Order: sequence, then C-alpha cells, then structure tokens
Amino acid sequence: MTPAVDAANKLKVPFTLHQYEHDPSAESYGGEAAEKLQVDSSRVYKTLVVSSPDHAMAVAVLPVNEKLSMKAIASALGWKKAAMADKQAVMRSTGYVLGGVSPLGQKKRLPSVLHNDITDHTSVYISAGKRCLEMEIAGANLQQALQAKLSDICA
Repeated sequence: MTPAVDAANKLKVPFTLHQYEHDPSAESYGGEAAEKLQVDSSRVYKTLVVSSPDHAMAVAVLPVNEKLSMKAIASALGWKKAAMADKQAVMRSTGYVLGGVSPLGQKKRLPSVLHNDITDHTSVYISAGKRCLEMEIAGANLQQALQAKLSDICA
C-alpha cells in the first residue's frame, strides 16, 4: 500500500479507501475526486505544502473548492510570510508525487494546519498517498493523528 495507509494503520485510525480512474482532461485531482466519488467538494480536502522565507516547510489541508490564504497560513504557523513550496522540495520532503501528496505518512513529518471546518464533517476525503486513491477519514481523527492545528486558512 502507501505510506499514508501504513501510517493510518499504525496509528489505528479508522478509514476507508476509495479509488477511481483518472481522466487526463480533469482540471484538478481534488475536483476530479469529488466528481468521481460523487461527494460534495466541501468534503474533499487537498494537501498543500508551504514554505517560509527561511525555508521551513509545513502542510495546509483545506477543501478542494477553496483557495489557501498565505497570510492566514503564515499567521497560524507563527511565520511572517508563507509561499507555496518548491515542487521538487515537496516531493523530496514528503516522498509523494504532486497530485498524490497525503498529510499522513510523509518522509519528513511537517507541522500541519487543517482548515477549521474539517471537524464539522462526519468524514472527509484526503489523498491516500497516490493519485486517484482517496482515504475517507473523520476530520477529528486526522487532526489527532497529525497533532495538527485548526485554523481558518482559506482566502
């Protein structure tokens, strides 16, 4: 399986896996996941990696239908500024390919901030560590597994 699945199993976090066929014409993996799994896009969360001016990295998890506020994520992390992390640095640090980055099971555990509405849902969908494989998980369980902060990080 994937490191994300292995991490969830190791932490005894209940989850369900969902797989779908990728459509090369899809605009985004998150939007495609919502469509193919027939769930509201507000329940499908994307994992974005950000960096600080001094090259620290962190994870932001937010609904696929929202945009990340760099000001809000920087504030949540206690940084002065944040920017999207370099793609190569993301793959090196997490061990995942873009479009399949999971907040769980990363090579190097990064601080994580979850959008504060994640615990409002009975379950949410996150990447299970590879493209077209989603993990359905309770938001509260994900927060606990990651020891993540909750914050309003959407623009």
